[in-house]
Amino acid sequence: MPSVVVKNFENVKSEIFAESDCFMIEVRDVAKIHQSGETEVRALQGVSCHFPGQRFSFILGPSGSGKSTLLYLLGALDVPSAGEIFVQNRSLSTLNNNERDTYRREKVGFVFQNFNLLKNLNALENVLAPFLPLGVSIEQKKEAKELLEQVGLGHRITHRPSQLSGGEQQRVAIARALLKRPLLILADEPTGELDTRTGEEIFHCLRDMSEQYKTTVVIVTHDERYIRETDHILRLRDGKIAAADQPL
Repeated sequence: MPSVVVKNFENVKSEIFAESDCFMIEVRDVAKIHQSGETEVRALQGVSCHFPGQRFSFILGPSGSGKSTLLYLLGALDVPSAGEIFVQNRSLSTLNNNERDTYRREKVGFVFQNFNLLKNLNALENVLAPFLPLGVSIEQKKEAKELLEQVGLGHRITHRPSQLSGGEQQRVAIARALLKRPLLILADEPTGELDTRTGEEIFHCLRDMSEQYKTTVVIVTHDERYIRETDHILRLRDGKIAAADQPL
């Protein structure tokens, strides 16, 4: 399918990144080079791959393999040095800064290893945090409470991060990511700070929410214990694809 030229993303973003059973990401010959003084660090080198819609995908590899770099490119938190990334056949490179902000704000939910919760806000306020600059509606507040209940924190909505366990903080982060009803959730080592049992609970929560809201999930991790046979696997080594298995 040929790419569509987008003249005004703000007006047609719902059409460009509309919910779809075939939602997927395609990465075409992507490279990312970081400059450190006179030294070039090639974080990614000619990576081409795809991520199927409404599925769990895992990006695996040792430290320094380019896993997080690729994840940030998928979320438009950074731009490739070369190559293109397509979301539902639309190239992210065609978007201007405002359009990229809209893509991140409305279509992508982020879950990070260190939770990224605001210490001075309670659980409910943290879920609503991405919407605070634009104003929070009554409906959004209601949905935020419902999401916290769904992730098992209905009784903790007034607690601040310091009053929550690591697993509870990550559940708040998941609820925050889901409030926007994203097409895509990107998770960078979401269980990296958690014990095995809590990690299993977090993945169970992510899978339940993904199935309920028909969300595509891409996860960077070192830990393969949480992978199922039906999951899509991408392995990176030294910035290149080592193996891609579907299923495992």
